[in-house]
Amino acid sequence: MLAAARHGPHPRRRGGQLTTANECLVLLLAFAAAAVVLCCSSYHTRSGSHRGEEVDRHRTIGPRVTIFSAPLPPPEGSPAQQELAVRSWLALPGNVTVVLLAAHPSAHELAGRLGGRVTVDHAIDISFTGTPFFHSIVARAQASDSDICVLADSEIVLLPETFTLMKNFSRSDNLDWFIFSVSRNVSAFPYHLVDNGNKWVDEDGREVSFKKLLEIQSDKWTRDVSDRGLIVAWNNPSSPLIAGVMPSFLIGRGVHNRWLIHEVVSSEIRLVFDARNLVLGLYPENFSEKHGMSTSSNASSPDGSWEYDVNRHLAAVYGSYCYEFPRKKPAMLYKVAKQFGDYLLMKVEELNLSGSIINKEQILPAEAVSQCKKEISYSTAVTLPHSFEMLLQLAADKNRSVVLAVAGASYGDMLMSWVCRLRHLRVTNFVVCALDQETYEFSVLQGLPVFRDPLSPKNVSFDDCHFGTQCFQQVTKVKSRIVLKILRLGYNVLMSDVDVYWFHNPMVFLHSLGPGTFAAQSDEFNKTGPINMPRRLNSGFYYARSDNATIAAMEMIVKHAANSGLSEQPSFYDILCGKDGANRIGNDRCLEPNTNLAVVFLSRKMFPNGAYLGLWEKKRDVQLACKKIGCFTIHNNWVKGRRKKLQRQMASGLWKYDPSSRFLFCL
Repeated sequence: MLAAARHGPHPRRRGGQLTTANECLVLLLAFAAAAVVLCCSSYHTRSGSHRGEEVDRHRTIGPRVTIFSAPLPPPEGSPAQQELAVRSWLALPGNVTVVLLAAHPSAHELAGRLGGRVTVDHAIDISFTGTPFFHSIVARAQASDSDICVLADSEIVLLPETFTLMKNFSRSDNLDWFIFSVSRNVSAFPYHLVDNGNKWVDEDGREVSFKKLLEIQSDKWTRDVSDRGLIVAWNNPSSPLIAGVMPSFLIGRGVHNRWLIHEVVSSEIRLVFDARNLVLGLYPENFSEKHGMSTSSNASSPDGSWEYDVNRHLAAVYGSYCYEFPRKKPAMLYKVAKQFGDYLLMKVEELNLSGSIINKEQILPAEAVSQCKKEISYSTAVTLPHSFEMLLQLAADKNRSVVLAVAGASYGDMLMSWVCRLRHLRVTNFVVCALDQETYEFSVLQGLPVFRDPLSPKNVSFDDCHFGTQCFQQVTKVKSRIVLKILRLGYNVLMSDVDVYWFHNPMVFLHSLGPGTFAAQSDEFNKTGPINMPRRLNSGFYYARSDNATIAAMEMIVKHAANSGLSEQPSFYDILCGKDGANRIGNDRCLEPNTNLAVVFLSRKMFPNGAYLGLWEKKRDVQLACKKIGCFTIHNNWVKGRRKKLQRQMASGLWKYDPSSRFLFCL
C-alpha cells in the first residue's frame, strides 16, 4: 500500500485504521499531483484506453520488470556471486526477466545455466580496457518494451521487497516515476536458493523467512566510490529520464549513479522517490575492500584510477551535478518508508542535491560544495597512463597487427563513426593518433586507445584541411612517420583514414598477401585500364608488414616526404613505383628495386575509392551497390571539403554516430 505523509513518520489513519490500497493510491495521486505536477512540471501521460489495459494487467499478473546489469569477467567479477545474485532476481515474485549486458563468455555461460528468462545482449559499448559505458546501458534499458526497468550491480542479491515496492508504484502508471535505493553490505551470507530458485534456505537446509534475511547486519550500508551499491528503477522507459545529455561514464568507476539521480531530480521530468530506508538488496561481501578505487583490478589497465578521473571530469562538466542553479521552487524528492505493512511517502523539505544523494545522512552544504570543487579540479585534464608501446601491446592481434587512425579536431565526429563501425565488426586492434590535445582528451573520454603525437602541426584547420591544402600536406606526413615508428617496434600496420567505411574486416585478407608485400588502395578513377598509373597510390589505406624490406622502403618514403612541398601521397608512389611509374609491373603492381618490396594495388571492387563507378552518387543505395561487387571498404575521398564529405556519408546511411548524445548506432 502507498500512503502520503507530508510531515512526521506515522501513516494517516481513518477511525484508527490504516488506509486501504485504493485510498492510498488516491492519496498518492492527489498528493503527487498537487505537490509536483501543478508545480510548473510537464509529466508524460499515456492514453486512457492504453493505460486502462495496463492497469488491468498489473492487477492480475503485475508489471513486466526487466533487470539490466553488466557483469564483469574474472578477476574483477565473481561468477559465483553473480550467479547467486541473478538467481535472487529470478526468484522475485512476479513477471521478471534479466538482461546481461556483456560480450565475454562468462555472461553467456551464466545465462545458459539459468534458463530462458536470462538473455545476453552483447551490443554494449565498452572502452578499450573492456569497461562498459553507463550511458550505453541506460540507453539499452530505455529502448526496452518493459513496464519497469531496473539497474543493479551484477553481484547484488535483490530481496522480494524490491518487486513488492515496484508493483505498488506501478498502480500509478499514469505518472512517470523514478526510485533509487542502496544495497546493504553483509560480511557473511550463509544462504542459498532451492526449489528452482523460489526458496531461501540456510546451510542446514532450513527455510529462511524474508524477515530473517532483513536481519542480516542490515544496519550496514554499502559505501564505495564505484557507485555499485545503488539500485535504481523507473517506469515508462519510452519517456526520458533527464532533460539533458548523459555523458559517457565508465560503469563502476564512480559518480555515474549519483550524477544520474541528481539529474533526474533536478530535471523535474519524473517523480523521484528515495527508498533507502527500505532493504531492497544485499551485497554478501566486503564491498569497499574488493571494489575500492585503490584496489581496482582492471587487468588491462596499468592504473585503474584514470577511469575514475574520467568519470569525475564528466560529472563536473555535464549537467548541474556540481552547480546549483537558482530556481523559483526547489526540486522535489520523496522518501519512501514502511510501517505496519504500508509504504509511506514523505516530502524532503530541505533538499541538497550536490554530493549527498547516496549518503544516508545529509551532507552539509559546505562539504557538498567542497566535494564538487574537488571533482572539478580533477576535470582540468584527462590522460591515459598507457605509454605508446603499451597501447600497441594491448591492441595488437595474434599476428601483431594494429589498425592506425590519425585524426584532428576537425574529424572528431568522423573518427567516432569510424570507431563505431569497427566495434560492430568486432575489430578491437586499433589505436588512434591524436593530432591535437582536444582530440586526445575527446578520445580518452570516449574510451579509445589514443596517444598524442608531440610533433604534429599546430595549425590544423577545422574546415580547410582537405586534399590539396597546406594543412592536408602537413597532416599526411604525420601518418607515414607514425607508421614507420610502429613498424620498427615489430608491429604490422593497417593505415586507415577515418573516412574509410568498413563493410567487412579486411585484416585476414591483407595479411594473407604474405611478407615482403605492401598493399595499398588505388586512387585511379577510370573504370577500365591499369590501376597502378602514376600518382594513383592512395596513402589513406594501406597494409605494411614489419619486415626489413617494408621498413627500409618506409624510411625512404618518410625522408622523401619531409623534403617535399607536397603531401606524403606522391612520395609513396615515387619511391615504391618510381618516377612516372618506372617500377610498374603489369596493371596492378610495382617492385621497389632497392628492397625488392612487392607493391600490390588492391582491387577497386574490393576496396573502391570515392570516384570508382560513382558509388557514392547512389546515396542510400551505396551499401547495396557495394554488396553486389563485394566491397571490403569504401573510401569517402574524391570530394573537396570536410562539410561535403560529412554530408555525403550521412546521406548514404553509412554514418553511425550521434554527436549530440555521444551514442554509437552500430552495436
